[in-house]
Amino acid sequence: MSDTAYGVAAVGLVIVATVLIGSFALRFSRTTSDFYVASRSVSPVWNASAIGGEYLSAASFLGIAGLILAYGADMLWFPVGYTAGYLVLLVLVAAPLRRSGAYTLPDFAEARTESRTVRRIASILVVTIGWLYLLPQLVGAGLTVSLATGAPEWVGGLLIAVVVVFSVATGGMRSITFVQAFQYWLKLTALAVPVLFLVLAWRSDGGPTPGAGPATFPDRTAVHVTRDTGFVVTDPVRVLADGLLTAPSSGSSTSYAGQRVTLQPGTWRVIAPATLTFPAGAVVPHATSLQPSDGDDWARPLSGAGGRDHPLYATYSLILALFFGTMGLPHVLVRFYTNPDGRAARRTTLVVLALLGGFYLLPTIYGALARVYTPDLLLTGRTDTAVLLLPERMVGGTLGQLLTALVTAGAVAAFLSTSSGLTVSVAGVLSQDMLRGSVRDFRLAAAFSVAVPFVLSLGAFSLAIADVVGLAFAVAASSFCPLLVLGIWWRGLTDVGATAGLLTGGGLATAAVSATIAGVDRDGWAGALLAQPAAWTVPVAFAVMVLVSLGTPHRVAHGVARTMVRLHAPEAVALSAHPPRQP
Repeated sequence: MSDTAYGVAAVGLVIVATVLIGSFALRFSRTTSDFYVASRSVSPVWNASAIGGEYLSAASFLGIAGLILAYGADMLWFPVGYTAGYLVLLVLVAAPLRRSGAYTLPDFAEARTESRTVRRIASILVVTIGWLYLLPQLVGAGLTVSLATGAPEWVGGLLIAVVVVFSVATGGMRSITFVQAFQYWLKLTALAVPVLFLVLAWRSDGGPTPGAGPATFPDRTAVHVTRDTGFVVTDPVRVLADGLLTAPSSGSSTSYAGQRVTLQPGTWRVIAPATLTFPAGAVVPHATSLQPSDGDDWARPLSGAGGRDHPLYATYSLILALFFGTMGLPHVLVRFYTNPDGRAARRTTLVVLALLGGFYLLPTIYGALARVYTPDLLLTGRTDTAVLLLPERMVGGTLGQLLTALVTAGAVAAFLSTSSGLTVSVAGVLSQDMLRGSVRDFRLAAAFSVAVPFVLSLGAFSLAIADVVGLAFAVAASSFCPLLVLGIWWRGLTDVGATAGLLTGGGLATAAVSATIAGVDRDGWAGALLAQPAAWTVPVAFAVMVLVSLGTPHRVAHGVARTMVRLHAPEAVALSAHPPRQP
């Protein structure tokens, strides 16, 4: 078979399986409740698998390994934070949120504060976070499909967008639950099976250890550049060049056709398409978009990986965003509304912790192996493709191609499952708050929910997937985390306090995220505070909500006593106090 045949087959099979499973589940989706929350009848194990399917996104499947390849030990906080966030969710939010009877986060906000204004602000934030999270899914889909099939990068994003809209619009939450549960186990298999062969290949190669020095090419390596790229050379190296290069000294461009050229230290630029062939043992130049850690810094935490100023602050801010941002992710929370009761919600969260803990061991292994066997990705800046390239680099032959196809299938499943969950949550808000809330409105909202981030993704293929997802966590932690924690555990929260806190925390975090994505380059504390805003935006949001609520005690919701009983009492008592709203 050709180099791309296995990749095309893998992508096609996952899409066909997704459509078939979704179509099978369609026969169970008959009511509005089926579309929004699967009639609240999903068992804990089944729901936990579906949560794992939608939560393990492109950032988990591809991004973590790419970050570890470039920056090393500091990036291990991503899998730890992604998993530990569910522990915080279990302790503080899971059961009360399920007892609330809400269908969406804006539903909860309105029920708790008895304010339409708070609901509208929550709706805007749900859409903002959803689109911010959908963007890297479509970017990752473009990279994966392009690498697997040779198609242009926009094709992958469009393909995922179409399939997601079809699946969500035809079956809603009931259909997506079946699909996402299947996709979790596919993703786990797609990483677990190849890693066995990769570890065996690594052992037979003598077990080279990354982190003992700067990243070097293990063998003579031809680096194919498919996008105009700037890269930094630290040590002089003589390469075989085929393409257009701009030298750092003169700034002039020279076209080479299989000629030898010495790359002197400095910032070079290569115009695609081009190929640079490096000798074995040469230090790998790095893309200007990266500042990878070298030597012992790669394996040492808090070493300023990625050229970050104030690494201690950046690390704690990232931890705060991941730990507390999970409870504010709309596509995560909507899953708990599908459990039969609060006890089932807690059991679901415990199962999720086990599923995530097992999965996140695997991307770490891929990242460490990528530092040894795919260091050339530091030059092109496409570190997110490391997981997809390792099987052929380390195993090779037909087996390597088959393993690559399996990994590709898992990556496509990651994009589909997370995008589906996000689309359900965003479409649910748009259809209820902007339209009339019917099934037809839900379907229209689903198409619009995917169209906007797809258009944005067309110019965002240089973004690091896990970085953008981390920023979405920061916005969620700065807005919905204070609302949920205070709304569930403090009866003194007022609608004015909630409004002020959501606008302040969500607004500041969104502004910092926008500046970071736009490429605002600042050194020192200004850059650190913008790149990782959660450490200051989360406390500010909590403080504003508390202080403004204390200053407006007359605005406490009239039915707060009844609402608090419903949130914390056993279901039988809570339902008698305040029956759930029907869609």
